[in-house]
Amino acid sequence: MATRQLVARRGFTSTTRRMDAFSPYHYPEGPYHNLPFNPKTRFFWLRYWLFMGTGFGIPFGIAVWHTYKA
Repeated sequence: MATRQLVARRGFTSTTRRMDAFSPYHYPEGPYHNLPFNPKTRFFWLRYWLFMGTGFGIPFGIAVWHTYKA
């Protein structure tokens, strides 16, 4: 009998918590806030193309190096 009263007194709820300003998982929203870099800096375009060109060119450079290797 005591366990029935204990279970009956527990306040189970099925509503979800609101994600308000006090939540540790709330981040800023809007454009450019989901990127790990800042595209509005002065030389972003140069760093972007150097990064992409390096990543795209390395496999071809390795292939050429292996082709001309003795």
